[in-house]
Amino acid sequence: MKVIVCGAGQVGFNIAKQLATEHNDVTVIDHSAELIRKIGDTLDVQGMVGHASHPDVLERAGASDADMIIAVTQNDEVNMVACQVAHSLFNLPMKVARIRTQTYLQKQWLNLFSRDHLPIDVIISPEVEVGRAVLRRLAMPGAFEASPFADDRVMLIGTLLEENCPVVNTPLRQLNDLFPDLNIIIAGVVRDGKLFVPRGDSQMRVGDQAFFITAQENVRRALDIFGHEEKPARRVIILGAGNIGMFVAKELEQKHSAVRVKIIEYHKERAEAAADLLSGTVVLHGDALDLEILREANVAETEAIVAVTDDDEVNILSSVLAKQGGCQRAIALINNPGYGPLMRSLGIDVFVDPRAMTVSKILQHVRRGRIRGLYSLYNGAAEVLEAEALETATVIGKPLNQAEIPRGVMIGAIVRGDQVIVPRGDTIILTGDRVVILALADMVKKVEQMFRVSLEYF
Repeated sequence: MKVIVCGAGQVGFNIAKQLATEHNDVTVIDHSAELIRKIGDTLDVQGMVGHASHPDVLERAGASDADMIIAVTQNDEVNMVACQVAHSLFNLPMKVARIRTQTYLQKQWLNLFSRDHLPIDVIISPEVEVGRAVLRRLAMPGAFEASPFADDRVMLIGTLLEENCPVVNTPLRQLNDLFPDLNIIIAGVVRDGKLFVPRGDSQMRVGDQAFFITAQENVRRALDIFGHEEKPARRVIILGAGNIGMFVAKELEQKHSAVRVKIIEYHKERAEAAADLLSGTVVLHGDALDLEILREANVAETEAIVAVTDDDEVNILSSVLAKQGGCQRAIALINNPGYGPLMRSLGIDVFVDPRAMTVSKILQHVRRGRIRGLYSLYNGAAEVLEAEALETATVIGKPLNQAEIPRGVMIGAIVRGDQVIVPRGDTIILTGDRVVILALADMVKKVEQMFRVSLEYF
């Protein structure tokens, strides 16, 4: 596949890295010579200095015979115009754009992106995705990861195994005997910084990060069995009244009226605007790193703090201060992936990485086969995919224990109509089933082949 990536920032770099690893023909465009030099020195891609929306630049990048353009520059308008030029002048078939400004995404204006106007096939909005991720973490305390599949009927949950976890040191094949109503598949485990797919005789240990797949209605019971009996927060402080903070606050106001929300915003104008737009939320103007402001917000009686300012360091330090001040849980927005390994030692319960979410959404449209959902896990060490089983899929019509599923691949759930099936060895995948699978990075191509579609290409 020939792909043009517009923007060599963190998202563009990681998309290009993933695509190049899979032997695609990738060209990256950015107006920064330094970023292009870095990406050219690091990855097996072609780098080009220029403005991504200029026709001559796109022509030199090979737009006339490219399969996809992925526009993820820092400027929404550049991303939109790049897609328009790619469509109008080069008839490029698949156009993906990151759009962060929420005004463009309001329902009354969505016709803007139709084929007759600005023809963008896939719109990625990191702020909305991050906001939804934060809301899922608030609703599922004890989970540091919570990603939906199959129209929210299936969840991938990541949880930390602590001393009080009753399932540690137990072979996984015995879990269903000990907990008959567990109904989950433990698809991946992170131990000592490495993610692996467990086997039936594997045992989990204290300190492991376990990723399990289950039906939405089983999540709370499963987390209880893993030793996480925390209740959803009823008192929440949001740090930052930007797009993400406002999205979370509005959703909590509209759908969770019993939750008491306060926002702390550093910029006076933004704080005043937030106060005008929110009816049931207390808005405080001040510095999230100011202990007096945190005390004024009653951080000691707060169950969760959500730090979503546009500054990673502020998010980290304010979360630490809030936890020291008595707040029970901290959720922090982190753009720099280098900070990820520090979060647990700092006492931050959950960190949300918008880069990983954006990469996951884009890869969903790069994968071959009937891939309807995708989430990139643990810095790309694995992917969780939702695949549709068509007649040409090699896994249908035979028991899973006879389907030659390779090591490093775990089938976590099968959705058949309204039914979510927890797969066992004698389970048979049927045509039309939606299958949620965890695959280590080097096994993703095998999964694509298992669900390949004859005479179709995605």
